[in-house]
Amino acid sequence: MDEWVDILDAEGRYTGEKILKSEAHQNGLFHPTVHIWFFTSEREILLQQRAGNKKTFPLYWDASVAGHIAAGEVVLKGAVREVEEEIGLKIKANALQPVGVFKSIQQHHSGLLDCEFHHTFICLLTEPVHALQKQKEEVEALKLMPLSIWEKDLFSNSPSLSYVPHQEAYYREVINAIRKRS
Repeated sequence: MDEWVDILDAEGRYTGEKILKSEAHQNGLFHPTVHIWFFTSEREILLQQRAGNKKTFPLYWDASVAGHIAAGEVVLKGAVREVEEEIGLKIKANALQPVGVFKSIQQHHSGLLDCEFHHTFICLLTEPVHALQKQKEEVEALKLMPLSIWEKDLFSNSPSLSYVPHQEAYYREVINAIRKRS
């Protein structure tokens, strides 16, 4: 679904302009997104397998929830909205613990240059995975994995799953943030 997004400069500052997401991707313009990593009190991470129809990284494993911030939308409000849309979970903004904002540039193919600033959060998952409701257009599957096993697999030379290739520093920040809070 195409939606309006705010345009950011190369430092992540809002320019005051908005554009359709498809045009931002076509023209390589920076825009804000959210990533929410859910973890359990047993130190498990909730991974999301992206739907097979996604234009980028179909069927790859990624953050529990990820999505674009709508033009004019406050980041926390967008994060809460994305969580409810993608996994059917209603949370309050104060449940989200910020990890950081990460600049990401990914050239997918000649018509898609994804330039984003990922506003990244962690959040304690208090519901069982079977109670979550996947948005079929976005989510193929959900899976809990012990944090230590995920970390080893993620940085392995031959991982058991195909993960979205975020920068190593990004993944390390997420892992460290969860370790501090679980």
